Amino acid sequence: MRPSLPNYLFLWFLLCFFHSQAYDISSSFTNSSILQRPKCSHYEAQALLQFKHNLFIDNSASFLCNAIYGNNTNSFPKTDSWNEDTDCCLWDGITCEGVTGHVIGLDLSCSWLYGSIPSNSTLFFLHHLKSLNLAFNNFSQSTISPKFGQFRNLTHLNLSSSSFSGLIPSEITHLSKLVSLDLSRFSLPFMGQQEPFYNELKLETTTLTRLVQNFTVVKELFLDGIDMFLVDPSHLMNLSSSLIALSLDDCGLNGTISDTLFQFPNLKLLKLAKNPGVLVNLPQSNSTNSLQVLDLKQTVLVGDLSESIRGLKSLKYLNLASCDLHGSIPESLVNLSQIVILELSDNNFGGWISKSLTNLTQIQHLDLSYNQLEGTIPPHAKGFSKLLSLCLPSNFLNGTIPPWVFRLPSLQLLSLADNRLTGHISQFHSASLSIIYVKNNMLQGQIPSSIFQLESLTILDLSINSFSGIIELDMFSKLQNLESLDLSHNSLSLSTKNDVNYTLAKLQALSFSSCNLSEFPNFLRGSTVLKSLDLSKNRIQGQIPQWMWNVGKESLLFLYLDHNCLTGPIQFPWKNVETLYLQSNLFQGMLPIPPSKTSFFSIANNYMTGEISSSICNVSSLRIIDLSHNNLSGKIPSCLVNFSNNLVVLDLRANNFHGTIPTAFVEQCNLENLNFHGNQMEGLIPRSLANCRNLQVLDLGKNKFNDTFPNWLETLPMLQVLVLSSNKFHGLVISSGARQPFQKLRVLDLSNNDLVGPFPASYIENLKAMANLTADSKSSSRYMEGSRSYDYSIVLTIKGQQVELVKVLTIFTSIDLSNNNFQGVIPEVIGKLNSLKGLNLSHNNFFGHIPPLMGNLTNLEWLDLSSNKLVGEIPVELVNLASLAFLNLSNNQLFGPIPQGKQFNTFENNSYEGNFGLCGFPLSKACNESNKMQKPITPLSRKQSPIEFGWKVVMMGYCSGIIFGLSGGFVVFQTGKPKWIVNLVEGKRFQKSSRKKKACRRFERKR
Repeated sequence: MRPSLPNYLFLWFLLCFFHSQAYDISSSFTNSSILQRPKCSHYEAQALLQFKHNLFIDNSASFLCNAIYGNNTNSFPKTDSWNEDTDCCLWDGITCEGVTGHVIGLDLSCSWLYGSIPSNSTLFFLHHLKSLNLAFNNFSQSTISPKFGQFRNLTHLNLSSSSFSGLIPSEITHLSKLVSLDLSRFSLPFMGQQEPFYNELKLETTTLTRLVQNFTVVKELFLDGIDMFLVDPSHLMNLSSSLIALSLDDCGLNGTISDTLFQFPNLKLLKLAKNPGVLVNLPQSNSTNSLQVLDLKQTVLVGDLSESIRGLKSLKYLNLASCDLHGSIPESLVNLSQIVILELSDNNFGGWISKSLTNLTQIQHLDLSYNQLEGTIPPHAKGFSKLLSLCLPSNFLNGTIPPWVFRLPSLQLLSLADNRLTGHISQFHSASLSIIYVKNNMLQGQIPSSIFQLESLTILDLSINSFSGIIELDMFSKLQNLESLDLSHNSLSLSTKNDVNYTLAKLQALSFSSCNLSEFPNFLRGSTVLKSLDLSKNRIQGQIPQWMWNVGKESLLFLYLDHNCLTGPIQFPWKNVETLYLQSNLFQGMLPIPPSKTSFFSIANNYMTGEISSSICNVSSLRIIDLSHNNLSGKIPSCLVNFSNNLVVLDLRANNFHGTIPTAFVEQCNLENLNFHGNQMEGLIPRSLANCRNLQVLDLGKNKFNDTFPNWLETLPMLQVLVLSSNKFHGLVISSGARQPFQKLRVLDLSNNDLVGPFPASYIENLKAMANLTADSKSSSRYMEGSRSYDYSIVLTIKGQQVELVKVLTIFTSIDLSNNNFQGVIPEVIGKLNSLKGLNLSHNNFFGHIPPLMGNLTNLEWLDLSSNKLVGEIPVELVNLASLAFLNLSNNQLFGPIPQGKQFNTFENNSYEGNFGLCGFPLSKACNESNKMQKPITPLSRKQSPIEFGWKVVMMGYCSGIIFGLSGGFVVFQTGKPKWIVNLVEGKRFQKSSRKKKACRRFERKR
């Protein structure tokens, strides 16, 4: 969550300015009505009543008005006061002319109106109208009638945010007396384009041209959100010189805005934000001083920013966010002595925060977030006495938080998250603080007691720091306005008391992950609005208390209880929950079926038994199903592969399922990860799996599948990981003739099968993901993950040990063809796979020489060619493999001197044993002229089985500082982990689930 400027502050400033003139006009109309005046005409009254009867009243029609102003007197059905028994001049929203009684003002903004305004509407009978405001209603995507152009006396027209659509009629340009035109779409910051009612209007170039020509007295022009993609913005330069406000946010504009626009003598407001195709020529320092509001967010700025700012001394609001600005923050900002809101976020500003910024005496909101600022926060601030919000997250700031930050008397929002700040948090002096957001720093010490006295606090996020101490949960009792609380991933211990008798009634999100919590927080009792609850990675044991089943029964969307010691039956009373993360507990019994709206369901690493009920297929919203590492059995329901197009991840590994894979994968299959590793499944791989064009990971290892190599999988364009190890696949591995087979494949494991024939060289040249790894791709490496940040994990044999890679980096690449019956020579084309990390061809019947081009595999970290029939000398080119940490060439017919230097100086005897013709270090057999030339006389040894040979474990090289060994059947990584483990993946051996049970028992004894 990224905290932003509080809505009220932003809207207070802009709305008050935008409509100040309109308010003055309407006020004068109202004042004139106080004097003695005639009644409105019967003709106009009937027209208004007929207009009313043609529309419906619906509170949701003024949704945006309610969201902006709140549910107060600004939003109500004004037409309810309209009836024939009273003078229409006294009706809500009506203003009459003082002499004639004609209706000259109609303000139905925020009036809950729903329907449409056709061209035959009686609204157009009101020929004397001067001001018409229909904003914030819902006219159901109807078009703006050309009849609006008949109101020739109109000076103010506002149709904003009322769900009009289509072309803006050219007849609008006939309104030559217009002073203010507002056709804009207002978007709430937290809703983007998702609000239910908004304009979808389009403005053509010809209409804009006429508008510019005819609107000679226009002062305010608000066209935000209107489609102006094909409009030439240069026409705007010809607008009336009396222009005060021009707002064109999010219009799809393209082209260049001349700096002439800044020369308009009366211009006070200019907003061109969210038009990334616009090039704005910044003004020179001699530009107009009248400009007070300038919003150029998400545009391209051309010119000297520092010099331009120097001339805009009247600015109160400046927004240059997301403009790809570089360099230091301009020192000339100190000249903006009237600035109230300064927004420079999401740029590339670097260097230190200028001390001069702290001299701005009127500033209330400062946002420098998402830049590359470094150094410390200025130690002193002379002018920030009025500061309401300070936003500096996502930079590289270090050092301690200076004392002045905590002493700001009016501070409401403090966001310093995602930096490198150290030290302690001091006591806060501002009782009005509503948001504290300092997550992901290196802050330490105890949480100051003043935080628990901030009764206005709505968001408190101290997560991912090093705070310590004991927190009593009753300390939160005064924070009754709290909506979000996150203390996760610190060194805190949360102490629960059964006598806690308060509830945080407004709490919507609670995260206490890794907080040494032993019980469910009692203050959740009775909560009805909770949406997200994260109590993962704690010490909670036993059954979930009964009262928890009623917490957020209607509201809860996200529940994380993973990595605890929870037991007992599971029920899901939360009918709207979307995410259920219950893995790594002690749950047992039959598999529960999640609620109908669940999309993420993980109950992995528990003790669930029995079969999967086909009723799970009724939950059509499921995207991720992770039932791995349980004791589930039976056959996989046939509906599980075709019940929904939404399913992205199906992880059933490490269970006891048997039978075949269901054959009818849905035609529009969206699966990305299918993992059946470690079951008892058998039969053929269904061809319908080819329907899953988005499949990235397919792991069918350690089952009983009996099939030929499924070469039809090579057509899957997104496939990156293919694991078919430890099955009964047989026959040749040859291409089906696809144009680009396995073009994204990075991990191929066919080990421990009955595959035969030559090395599958036809695939090598197409394995582009294993070749040409650049420095850029290394620096941009990331973990493979699916939707909702689900980490992909696979099981591979690495350096002779079965390892579960809990996370898989996108630059991790390996090939394992070991323990098959491949034969023939190893092709030289293998040398093209220069991003390969691991290669295992052991326990086959390969013969011939080791290709010297293997020396091109400069990223290789383990190489196993053992137990083949390879002959000749070890190529000296292999010395170039500077990353090589594991080498096994044993049990071949190699001869001659072992190459020396670099990593080869670190390998021990067991890397070479069984090659009687080899000599030189580390073997005791020295090389001389005779044995350098002598070929081995030992007969070709038959291929050894895995049982006879086993896996060889070698010590890693001192040059790399790598130590790799075995202890108690598990992989132990010492401080000198191999580089591929440290930088690429965090691997772990399969662990018996009893370890979790024992850990929970130890915890119970301690209690």
